[in-house]
Amino acid sequence: MNPTLVMQKPIILQAADLPEWTNAELRALFTVLDLPDDPAAVAAFLKEHGPAVRGIALRKTKIDAAFLDALPALEIISSYSAGLDNVDVPAVKARGIVIENSSQVLAEDVANTAIGLALAVTRDLVNADAYVRAGKWPEHGQYSLGRSISRMKVGIVGLGAIGSAIARRLQAFGSRIAYFGPTRKPVEFPYYDDVVRLAADCDMLILTCPLSAATHHLVNAKVIEALGPRGFLVNIARGPVVDETALIAALAANGLAGAALDVFEYEPEVPAALIEDERVVLTPHIGSATEETRRGMAENVVDTLARHFGVTGPRDTADDTGMIAARDSRFA
Repeated sequence: MNPTLVMQKPIILQAADLPEWTNAELRALFTVLDLPDDPAAVAAFLKEHGPAVRGIALRKTKIDAAFLDALPALEIISSYSAGLDNVDVPAVKARGIVIENSSQVLAEDVANTAIGLALAVTRDLVNADAYVRAGKWPEHGQYSLGRSISRMKVGIVGLGAIGSAIARRLQAFGSRIAYFGPTRKPVEFPYYDDVVRLAADCDMLILTCPLSAATHHLVNAKVIEALGPRGFLVNIARGPVVDETALIAALAANGLAGAALDVFEYEPEVPAALIEDERVVLTPHIGSATEETRRGMAENVVDTLARHFGVTGPRDTADDTGMIAARDSRFA
């Protein structure tokens, strides 16, 4: 390959652990610089290469104002994740840098996970499975009754792409829906500007909001108390949105009917009190973890960078991979 042509490619910083096929696509379209794994080497690397970097492929790397200062030519950050809690978003926006994430791509499967967790905790499906496997059904008879989400008022905390996808599913179940967020949306559901009032009026809260300074421990002891001993909490957002200590205390005092958690405050560490509580359903941050969605998330990193820089992407042709992108467009 002609070295001059290589140098004409936009320079991208690879700051994400991505599948090798995704890395190959990035290398085909861009000049890719790999961020060092050793934190001690990052400053020197950025000092040498940062001024030429125009885009970042991101996953979990922390992007703060100091990091951005080392990349004066940066135009776009393309994140594999939906959450941007590792990014200083105000600093990025102040510099006029574009931020792209995968919220539209993963919304459907994360919503499916949320509904699965809601059914599991209200119908006690995990313990019912154990009841059958332990041979208790013949001896002890019918299992205890659960609760119906079709007859519940469900509060969604954060009505973005994921929250909206959850709402559509809950409508099919016949649930009554309300929501909380920083602004009112053009939807028919009742809007609450106070999460405590929402909790007091609902049987279940489903958390889908991003993690930020405003949402850290948004669901605290007051919110959980308002939800009450008949209430359920489902979290597929980020662990620190919930004050885990307050949640454990409420469960210990029978102040909550149950919780279903895909994320945790200090994951992958999960408190023993939650593990040992049979009213709590636990999953290891698998909200978007399907083969189809994870592929779509990785493709989105490449495609958003390709569109921004006006280069021909790997799914701009009518082959099988192009069909994958066409199917993913239904999330837009």
